[in-house]
Amino acid sequence: LDDPYLYTVTARLDNGETETARFGCRKFEIDPQKGFILNGRPYPLRGVSRHQDRKGAGVAITKEMMEEDMALILEMGANTIRLAHYQHAQAFYDLCDEKGLVIWAEIPYITMHMHNGRANTLTQMEELIVQNYNHPCIAVWGLSNEITAASAVNEELLENHRALNDLAHKLDPTRPTTMANVFMLEITSPILEIPDVNSYNLYFGWYLGELDQNDDFFDTYHAKYPDRCIGFSEYGADANPAYQSAHPEKGDYTESYQCVYHEHMAKMIADRPWLWATHVWNMFDFAADGRDEGGKNGENQKGLVTFDRKTKKDAFYIYKAYLSQEPFVHLCGRRYIDRPEEVTEVKVYSNQPNVTLRVDGKEFAAQDGNKVFKFNVPISGQHIIEACCGTLTDSIVIRKAETPNPDYFANGGPVVNWFDKPEEMLREGYYSIMDTMADIKKDSRAAKLLAD
Repeated sequence: LDDPYLYTVTARLDNGETETARFGCRKFEIDPQKGFILNGRPYPLRGVSRHQDRKGAGVAITKEMMEEDMALILEMGANTIRLAHYQHAQAFYDLCDEKGLVIWAEIPYITMHMHNGRANTLTQMEELIVQNYNHPCIAVWGLSNEITAASAVNEELLENHRALNDLAHKLDPTRPTTMANVFMLEITSPILEIPDVNSYNLYFGWYLGELDQNDDFFDTYHAKYPDRCIGFSEYGADANPAYQSAHPEKGDYTESYQCVYHEHMAKMIADRPWLWATHVWNMFDFAADGRDEGGKNGENQKGLVTFDRKTKKDAFYIYKAYLSQEPFVHLCGRRYIDRPEEVTEVKVYSNQPNVTLRVDGKEFAAQDGNKVFKFNVPISGQHIIEACCGTLTDSIVIRKAETPNPDYFANGGPVVNWFDKPEEMLREGYYSIMDTMADIKKDSRAAKLLAD
């Protein structure tokens, strides 16, 4: 990020035609104990995954939209992006080159292995590498994502991954391969022996279990396989910024719980520099047609920024506190205005060593801390809360409420991962991703739609 210098090489044919490409000089290494190493020095990769779609545009995004995405990612302080789960626009790879980010690029080989899909996976990998070989931002090629979520680890699956791994090394011997493994996959599985380095997608503290199980998982893996490189390719918790709570709990879809979740995860990651790369799922909320939860239909709300890019959720700033060198102070809970509690917790995120809190213009308390500062403030009416670090300030307005505001709470059942709901794929009278194209074409109406 400090010196993303690019060169241009020009090839000239005898007939006078020319072709140019940009490149950068850098050396990537990944060590089981030291993590990611850039140009001979430790350089922990800490960042986000990105889906490129946005509200109102889908994937038909403009260069200006890509630049806005990049600006938000850099503001947070990230130095890496996992570009999931497909090729992204060449213009965005160019931006990553220009800004000095380190990129994980992968093919859309996801969730379920298709018996007749092997040739397609190999074509996808060849196109990914041949088209993007000269981008200096790319550090690793991803073989698959959560492929064992709906597929058994059998010889066919293993052989497909070996073929992809061999092809990647043949086309590009300079870059290692990796894959994102679903949290249900046992760490003894033979599929983990195929890529050069591995990562896991874990959702303890959201879909299942407790937050500290993330710590236990990686510590166990690292102790059992000290010679393997391991990373954290997905983790996150859905949050609708409209939902707030003084007592956040797993599964409540509140912005408040997303903060609790990511406070734990950011510290867990900071304490384990041997994690070669970590990627929050996701930088931005994104379209997910099968979802209807957390007050929104058709969206995955694990983003640190909303689908329209207009709202940075509070959890965005916990990563800014850990990753960014830009001094800042941020007051959480600006959307939690009506508070029924007599004494409310006011939380501040900052990369500065101390914070002073003012209530209605008067100093309330000062506190030394590390990234997260918490103050218990009595409330009786409407109050202006201000956090100060030298000349840095941020303020919010809160007020005492007689009863909880019903707009702050989600209605719905327990959190369930999308691939754990096969019954929704089997509704009578509907086709789904579980049906083959051949079966769908047997229906004249569906065949006409496909033809159109």
